Amino acid sequence: MSAGPAVVVLDYGFGNVRSAVRALERVGAQVELTADRARASEADGLVVPGVGAFAAVMAGLKAVRGDQIVERRLAGGRAVLGICVGMQVMFDEGDEHGTLTEGLGEWPGIVDRLDAPVVPHMGWDTVQVPEGSVLFDGIADERFYFVHSYAARRFPLGVDEPVGPAFRAPLVTWSEHGGPFVAAVENGPLSATQFHPEKSGDAGAALLENWVRSL
Repeated sequence: MSAGPAVVVLDYGFGNVRSAVRALERVGAQVELTADRARASEADGLVVPGVGAFAAVMAGLKAVRGDQIVERRLAGGRAVLGICVGMQVMFDEGDEHGTLTEGLGEWPGIVDRLDAPVVPHMGWDTVQVPEGSVLFDGIADERFYFVHSYAARRFPLGVDEPVGPAFRAPLVTWSEHGGPFVAAVENGPLSATQFHPEKSGDAGAALLENWVRSL
């Protein structure tokens, strides 16, 4: 039996990395937890986990040059998967208590506090999946586990641009808590989920398996 794809979980001091490592190993990936730039750059897939505050995650990423690693991988068409705050930092900015922090800027838009009677949004919830999704193949009707107070509530990229052979609009999956928010994005080599697939049982395992298979 051949070895599975090589996946690096970026170790920058934030995120429930052990559960992500185990979940990826269970679906056949050869997983390494490291901040080594060469290993993170060369792996078949890179996972950027994240929990807590947007600003703290960005500071942790920059401390290990994770911003450069992500940018270079995506420029070369190499797969990256962001999870929770690891997805949020892919946007232009995060707004926490009125303080703006610059994100990685892979997608336009801002991450801010959910406008809902109860925050954080915590627990299992459904998602609305667009046609053609690879991540959600076979699991579009399942529930996934969320725990977050902030989210991207708009996704401007691809709304107004002409879509042709040279440009494929990102596939955006939505969920709702006090209003719609972005639950996942598939955009060429860059994929991300607001929920935690590693905590989402069989459905989350299937999503990770779909991503690992795509590498």
